[in-house]
This record gives sequence, structure tokens and C-alpha cells, in this order.
Amino acid sequence: MTGSRDPRPAPSVPPGLCGGCRHSRRIETRNGATFRLCERSTSEPAYQRYPALPVLRCAGFEPLAGAG
Repeated sequence: MTGSRDPRPAPSVPPGLCGGCRHSRRIETRNGATFRLCERSTSEPAYQRYPALPVLRCAGFEPLAGAG
């Protein structure tokens, strides 16, 4: 079937460490796709802007305030 789209949402990938990091921001596109933006990437080029999920290890991880 050419041109047809599956109405079911794509399975969500757990963000790993990004889900609890103060430098991570969830981005959602108009078509419903979601990504994690690493805000450390704006000042530190060693960090990927949109890391591949799930992130299991990150030297820049800092927990969200109140988490722990």
C-alpha cells in the first residue's frame, strides 16, 4: 500500500539518563515525533545535540532538582 500511514503511534524509546537530567529537554514535532535535546551541546561540542536513546552513560549527567 503506497502512501498509506499506520495510524498507531511508533513505540516510544525510553530516554535512559536523559529522562532525569537537568540538561535534557523533550522536543515534539508537529507530526508527533519526539526527541531529547541536550542543552549542554550549545556550549560544549563534545555533547550531541540529539543523542541516540536510550543514553546509558553520560559524563555530563546532572539529576533534575528534587530528584534523587
